[in-house]
Amino acid sequence: MSSPNVIVVGATGAVGQVFLRIMEQRNFPVNQLRLCASPRSIGKRLRVFGEEIAVEATSPEIFDDADFAFISASTAVSRELVPVAAQHGAFVIDDSSAYRMDPRVPLVVPEINPEDLEWHQNISAIPNCSTTQMVMALYPLHRANPIQRIIADTFQAVSGTGNLAMAELREQSRLLLDGGSVSPSVYPHQIAFNVLPHIEPFMEDGYTREEQKMLYETRKIMHAPDIAVSATCVRVPVYISHSEAVHVEFQHPMSPEEARELLSAFPGVVVVDDPKANLYPLAIDAAGRDEVFVGRLRRDSSHPNGLAMWIVSDNLRKGAATNAIQIAEEVVKRELLKPRR
Repeated sequence: MSSPNVIVVGATGAVGQVFLRIMEQRNFPVNQLRLCASPRSIGKRLRVFGEEIAVEATSPEIFDDADFAFISASTAVSRELVPVAAQHGAFVIDDSSAYRMDPRVPLVVPEINPEDLEWHQNISAIPNCSTTQMVMALYPLHRANPIQRIIADTFQAVSGTGNLAMAELREQSRLLLDGGSVSPSVYPHQIAFNVLPHIEPFMEDGYTREEQKMLYETRKIMHAPDIAVSATCVRVPVYISHSEAVHVEFQHPMSPEEARELLSAFPGVVVVDDPKANLYPLAIDAAGRDEVFVGRLRRDSSHPNGLAMWIVSDNLRKGAATNAIQIAEEVVKRELLKPRR
């Protein structure tokens, strides 16, 4: 199918807006584009492909003629809408955590496991943004030397929470710089000039749900059910781009030189690694880019089979919207769309 019909649910959100820009940038072929969002955005007009398109209410009937439905909303909304859209024949690309660990749903990073799309049932999930950039950097190394254990500390931008969090960081920063005080609403504590070791609710074992995602999603994407992962996820006062300090234990020793060579050859990964010249991945440099940037590659001084590295990526692009577009492109390439009813 050369020009599919596309519906974007959550079109006015942080990820939805980036998704629309990337569709234009990649010249994704669209026959008909319809935009949906929460009730407060209905009637708002967005300019896409040079045309103004009004935001509509979401209803089951809107999916009747859709080939692709991109859904970037809350987990509760996805649980309600994803099966409806799939039953109406649309191929659903879901950005929430609702179906990521469902064994019937592929969890796809197209550079790593595109073949998983072959067994879709009209639904594919997008991984958590912090997981996506980590597996992009680790998978090319894992293919050459199986990974046994991962220790990951993430430093995640507020855009991962959405537009309200970005506004809260902006407003808190202004108030504090003017000598005022702040009252947090999006986060449990002040985010401006602060870091919060708390993303998603805490679970019984002391880890947060965000940290558990990095374990289970990594195993599913890389088809490596025995990899051990321990993560600490931290929210930082940065608008765009997540950063990660990752320590990896391999089955056998791997030199930083070999890792650089493998990473440099992997699509979608850019090595920026010359610390003596102050060259390493930065959040501000990754913002607006689709690549995953890796640097500070070095031997892990605590383990003979270990490497340490620094990974940075735009969480709204490769962490969400770009990955969704790449999935759609892969579905079209593999001719996996089912005929419209």
